[in-house]
Amino acid sequence: MSVRILFLGPLRDLAGQDDMLVEGTLDWDRLLQTVSPQVAAQLREERVNIACEGRVLADKTALMAEDGDEVALLPPVSGG
Repeated sequence: MSVRILFLGPLRDLAGQDDMLVEGTLDWDRLLQTVSPQVAAQLREERVNIACEGRVLADKTALMAEDGDEVALLPPVSGG
């Protein structure tokens, strides 16, 4: 089993892929080490959110994804 990371919007462009699989559990520090430095820099921004299993995390640094979970990296939403 593994954790699936989904890159959405501009984060997909930075990552150069739609998603990636990582083995085992995934916490905040491991997420930052796993993605590219450009994506990690964006994740550190307050405007970028993370959802785990469909729930947006109030504190993204508390991420703890288990085998089989899906983690979505959510870029800022623009509106007009």
